Amino acid sequence: MSRPAESVHAVIKAYDVRGVVGEQIDVDFVRDVGGAFARLVRDDAGRVVIGYDMRESSPELANAFAGGVTAQGLDVVLIGLASTDQLYFASGLLDCPGAMFTASHNPAKYNGIKLCRAGAKPVGQDTGLATISAEVIEGVPGFDGEAGSVSEQDVLTEYADFVRGLVDLSSMKPMSVAVDAGNGMGGHTVPAVFEPLPLSVDPMYFELDGNFPNHEANPLDPKNLVDLQERVRLTGADIGLAFDGDADRCFVVDELGNPVSPSAVTALVAERELAKEPGATIIHNLITSRAVPELVIELGGTPVRTRVGHSFIKQQMAETGAIFGGEHSAHYYFRDFWGADSGMLAALHVLAALGEQDRPLSDLMKSYERYEASGEINSTVADAAERTAAVLAAFSGRTKSVDRLDGVTVNLGQGAWFNLRASNTEPLLRLNVEARTVEEVDALVAEILGVVRA
Repeated sequence: MSRPAESVHAVIKAYDVRGVVGEQIDVDFVRDVGGAFARLVRDDAGRVVIGYDMRESSPELANAFAGGVTAQGLDVVLIGLASTDQLYFASGLLDCPGAMFTASHNPAKYNGIKLCRAGAKPVGQDTGLATISAEVIEGVPGFDGEAGSVSEQDVLTEYADFVRGLVDLSSMKPMSVAVDAGNGMGGHTVPAVFEPLPLSVDPMYFELDGNFPNHEANPLDPKNLVDLQERVRLTGADIGLAFDGDADRCFVVDELGNPVSPSAVTALVAERELAKEPGATIIHNLITSRAVPELVIELGGTPVRTRVGHSFIKQQMAETGAIFGGEHSAHYYFRDFWGADSGMLAALHVLAALGEQDRPLSDLMKSYERYEASGEINSTVADAAERTAAVLAAFSGRTKSVDRLDGVTVNLGQGAWFNLRASNTEPLLRLNVEARTVEEVDALVAEILGVVRA
């Protein structure tokens, strides 16, 4: 059946499929997406692996997608409940395309699909989603051959063994770890991965519940870290870890209950990966702290800067052969994990680094935290280009350089810079500022917002 283009494009976005269940996404729509995806990958694979998160709608939608795939003659391997990086692992292990049913950190009424080709290679707008959209709009053609089969395979133990095997954990001392899974898939993967390690785990919200009864499973929002921060301070844990809903992102809290910048985690992991492969390439996006490329250069590595967005990171990972990539949003990408992102792998690196020496985490991270940052600040504007031009004019006398890789990045010298970039989907300007001191950051934010919001 054909579908209105507007409704399809509202759900099949630049990087994934996502929408409100029952309004934008239902079993019929998902079955069509499954059929179109099968047609997209048919020449490269004979089967598709499917996993899903803890949302109430996920099993039914996953089964509908499987029906669309098998109707096109491809087989399906169901791995059941999984984190997104567990699905990527299955795609790599089985060398076949995959589909993960999740809406990540979005509220309970949402669901969606993250698609990949064999070896966890991403499927985005330019690499398949546009083709899928067109077929769903026009109507997915039928298939005259024999329908595919459906089998089930539990890969959790193999996933846990694999990620532990990518990190040197041999010198880890016993430690206490508070983990906030946010009722998401971290409650599924953390026990399997951490069980053999010398860790005393204090589990928070490990019950799988797609209604998120305790807080949103989005640790990027500071209010969702509060419970973990309080638990660490109360119990004296050595470290706190928080995972988002599909557990592909991991956030870190030190023993004082203070959040650790994802840029600092990127720098730490980069140092560890460069120790394994001196001179390797490290990817970072343009709003990651300047401490990351500085450290990479000091260690003899090659930093490569990209636009914001996982598709750009993964593309650069593939093109450069980079060993590791990190984003300000706590997505961490590993060449040895098929270039895909894994919050669990980043967590293991931080645990290994902490557990092989005697300093507390707050001291360990000081060498990676060279600057102060504003975090991302959004402003609703009528004309993003006009407001950006006004900011550039206001700073024209102090600007050392401007580049336009993604929005505008203005270098003010002495370690100070800011980036302004427009949202692709909303009337927003996003501001990030970094400088040597909190006072300098605050002053720059106030000055820039004074122009943006005038």
